[in-house]
Amino acid sequence: MGVSFDKIDGAVLLEFEKQLAANPTPANDRTAKLADPGFGRVFTDHMAVVRYNHTKGWHGARIESRASFALDPATAVLHYAQEIFEGLKAYRRADGGVNLFRPDANARRFWNSAERMAMAPLPEHVFIDAVEHLVRTDRDWIPGGEGSLYLRPFMIANEIFLGVKPSAEYIFAVIASPVGSYFKGGPAPVSIWVSENYTRAAIGGTGAVKCGGNYAASLRAQAEAIEHGCDQVVFLDAVQRRYIEELGGMNIFFVFDDGSLLTPPLGTILPGITRDSIITLAREAGKLVREEPYTIDQWRADAASGKLKEAFACGTAAVISPIGKVHSVSGDFAINGGAAGPVAMGLRKQLVDIQYGRAADAHNWIKKVF
Repeated sequence: MGVSFDKIDGAVLLEFEKQLAANPTPANDRTAKLADPGFGRVFTDHMAVVRYNHTKGWHGARIESRASFALDPATAVLHYAQEIFEGLKAYRRADGGVNLFRPDANARRFWNSAERMAMAPLPEHVFIDAVEHLVRTDRDWIPGGEGSLYLRPFMIANEIFLGVKPSAEYIFAVIASPVGSYFKGGPAPVSIWVSENYTRAAIGGTGAVKCGGNYAASLRAQAEAIEHGCDQVVFLDAVQRRYIEELGGMNIFFVFDDGSLLTPPLGTILPGITRDSIITLAREAGKLVREEPYTIDQWRADAASGKLKEAFACGTAAVISPIGKVHSVSGDFAINGGAAGPVAMGLRKQLVDIQYGRAADAHNWIKKVF
């Protein structure tokens, strides 16, 4: 028996029980870790956990000490990869309060990912409550300045069985990791490798889902990029091997000499929340934004002619990363002389200022935790 959808609805009410860590990190040790946390290597003292089974539905919501899960060797996720995740951040405002940026959008995408992976969809308000409770509990771990608290909600299938079917049991959890500024000294243009041997997703597949398998499948191509001295890999479509899709973990935009922007259409790529925010801000500023296919040959030709002025990648971790150089077996080319461009940097500043509460939030994207 798999997911019981009659146990899943928006009316489910869960109270989060708190079982705080008996031995939290001492203040001096926490301060030392926050001085240079890097990305994804330092973790806070607690996690949020909610469980699901087909009899009880979602239940057992808790904030508890961060600890390992005990998993039987036959746990479903270890064999059939029923797993999804999200990524968002908590930002400390100048007044000491804390903002979340569009957590409702993360919650909706998490629901959609769960449905595609035949997992138990988590009600939006439970997702947001879990994130907020954890942020409040571990508020002392949120860095100041341009740092933030990276939040990783995820869900795994934990029924114990060997058989190809949707699991009847799931664990939803949220862990938190303080992170520093993604770019020390300001955003530096990245170099990317065009993957011609590996593809990321096909129509009808899981390209639009934030599941671990998509990222696992991208790692060999990313390793190939590093072997060629590049920072990131960009994938082409799986059918014609011509159309730009996205990077290993980020969406992509192109800026042209008429001021317009272009980004690949949704369908086989992740519907990025940063991507959607950029489209909104650019259109609000009067720019034409097209969501259209764009080939690698056209990218090369437009960069050579000067029609293409900028290219940049975007995502939660880096917000916006300018693309300076593109490498492939067919030859290399540069964009904007390999330098960051004003459109990318202007949009990045707009977004970051909204996230930290330094600019007006005209779209109600910010949820104040406190």
